[in-house]
Amino acid sequence: MTQPRIYLDHAATTPVLPEVRAAMIAGMEQWANPSSPHGDGRAARAALEEARRQIAGALGWDGEVILTSGASEAITLAMMAGKTDGWIVNPTEHDAVLRLTARIPAGRSLMRLAVDLDGRLVLASLQRALEASSGRPLVVVQSVNSETGVIQDNASITDLARQGHAITLCDCSQSVGKMPLPDADMIVVSAHKLGGPPGIGALLVRDLGLLDPAGGQEKGYRGGTENVPAAMGFAAALTHARYWIDRAADLRHQLDSAIRGSGGELVAQDAARLPSIGSYRMPGVPANAQLIQFDLAGVSVSAGSACSSGTLKTSAVLTAMGWDEKAAGEVVRVSFGPSTTRAHVYRFIELWREMAARARR
Repeated sequence: MTQPRIYLDHAATTPVLPEVRAAMIAGMEQWANPSSPHGDGRAARAALEEARRQIAGALGWDGEVILTSGASEAITLAMMAGKTDGWIVNPTEHDAVLRLTARIPAGRSLMRLAVDLDGRLVLASLQRALEASSGRPLVVVQSVNSETGVIQDNASITDLARQGHAITLCDCSQSVGKMPLPDADMIVVSAHKLGGPPGIGALLVRDLGLLDPAGGQEKGYRGGTENVPAAMGFAAALTHARYWIDRAADLRHQLDSAIRGSGGELVAQDAARLPSIGSYRMPGVPANAQLIQFDLAGVSVSAGSACSSGTLKTSAVLTAMGWDEKAAGEVVRVSFGPSTTRAHVYRFIELWREMAARARR
């Protein structure tokens, strides 16, 4: 009898929660366009605004909530529409950020920061960048890295940025629902990382005056008919209890110990990391070969970010942390969610040990 597959790629996306499905089904009854002035439209608008209120309340956010199609769009909105003179960017950011830095708009500057060998932002590099910047820059730093799980010192980053009269943008796609939001001017969140529907996220903004409006919906900051069912699903995902994150810490500790004891290497082992994410190097075995063998054995894991891993290129995150191309190309990411059990972790460890033993023969 075929064993059920084991899903250990929750940092890419997490299965939709039952509560979210129920909320979205209810949202399908609000089929009208929320921008329509008639009674049907007003009913849809009321449902949308209630979902927005619930999202803000669940996050403890007292600023504005601009609903988007996901984290990548929210990042693009913040960086391209932000009233800033330049970007100061952490080099281990999500690919959505790094793609934007490849085409800097006219009139804006770009400065790249530095991270240490564990992927933590070097605060001295931020201080230097702020001192060298003119005008009002935008400092872009994740709360938690999606590939390594490294937690940045966002409190210190925000303090420095404010002393330098900069705006802060924090990508909280991985940490939302698992950690408190940092104190930032703009924050990016995504629904599908925490059991919500794919295709919806939000840009949280302290003051809409930080952005140039572009017209359309969402108070003129984002065009397109609002997705009421997805917004209701997002709200339901955020209000669902997340006690599983405490269990994840124990599971990840067991996994770390087993990999280390079997000749593997932990990425960022000395840094504070989100309990649900771990990245591991298997010396001598390319990541793509590992992924194929795990997949054939019924286990889903990934190599780096889901938005870029399909290219099989060297991880920009690991490169910034000082890893050479060969070593970086032997790293896979394991990430937990509400459905992860001890048996799932034991099975992964068993397969990892078998694979590593074959490579040593």
